[in-house]
Amino acid sequence: MNDKRTINMMSQATSVEGQGVGSAYLEQVRLVKEGLSDKFAVFENAKMSADITHYHTINPTFFLNRKCACKNGTSVCYVHFLPSTVDESLNLPRPARAIFYKYMIKFYSSMEHLVVVNPYFIDALEGYGIPREKVTYIPNYVDTDKFHPLSPEKKIKCRRTMGLPEDKFTVMCAGQLQVRKGFFDFMECARRMPDVQFVWAGGFSFGRLTDGYDEIKKIVKEPPENVRFLGIIGREKMNFVYNSADVMFLPSFEELFPMTVLEAMCVNIPILLRDIPIYKNILFDFYLREEGVDGFVSELEKLRDDKEYYRLGCESSRKGNEFYSKKHVLQMWDEFYTSILK
Repeated sequence: MNDKRTINMMSQATSVEGQGVGSAYLEQVRLVKEGLSDKFAVFENAKMSADITHYHTINPTFFLNRKCACKNGTSVCYVHFLPSTVDESLNLPRPARAIFYKYMIKFYSSMEHLVVVNPYFIDALEGYGIPREKVTYIPNYVDTDKFHPLSPEKKIKCRRTMGLPEDKFTVMCAGQLQVRKGFFDFMECARRMPDVQFVWAGGFSFGRLTDGYDEIKKIVKEPPENVRFLGIIGREKMNFVYNSADVMFLPSFEELFPMTVLEAMCVNIPILLRDIPIYKNILFDFYLREEGVDGFVSELEKLRDDKEYYRLGCESSRKGNEFYSKKHVLQMWDEFYTSILK
């Protein structure tokens, strides 16, 4: 007799390429399927009433069918974004924005349990009237079998494959092309450091709805000589992209828990981020931080010129990768799923 409890993972995250929500979904489902297969039978977008229906996206069809889907079990929603993060990403007309934000909070409020990838948002959800007792913090996770350091010889081969200079200090950003991601600060750093190669992996996942689309598109079509835009890269190739870089540089103004940071930590290169409050309780001392272009340039120059400082940056990244280990995050999911079934 099969006594496994059932989990139905509901998501349309992978329908849009190049966004972190899709990567987080794939990693979480793989983790649970492989690590908790003795306890749970995991389904994806199945037409069934499972013991746990776990929503990873907030599609209207999910909202309309939730009562039927959850009639024999409990509901969970993974909170990947809030109105504040969407506000900085998409250029929506004001009426549409107001309706979408109201719907988003209504979806979250209708769930029995919520999971956030950053404890910072427990307070934010409470501000929208959602009891903090409904919210559990479980961080994102990246499989080190898929993201890991390559040998120096293979790193050079990665650069050759992408047409990047083999001998230039290379600064990488990975993420959607958006104002929120600090695109214009990234470009200003590149302008001030003409001898450094700057690379951006990612594109316009939401097309013309992207905030700043026209201005960013113009720069992407005619970039400076030391800047390369790779476009949207399939996730199976991103390990080679990270390994081609000397530094991961993400100057975002607003984030939850960027998957690109975890992925870059897996290859043990220094991480340079904007100093925003949301990172403090999840990245601790695993990253370098600055507040603006002057600081970013100063840090990048130090990483380029000071070998010991660069080594310490790599070591911090490696420690971050170890902290968010598969065993640790899997245990958190095991305890969470077990507790909500009692």
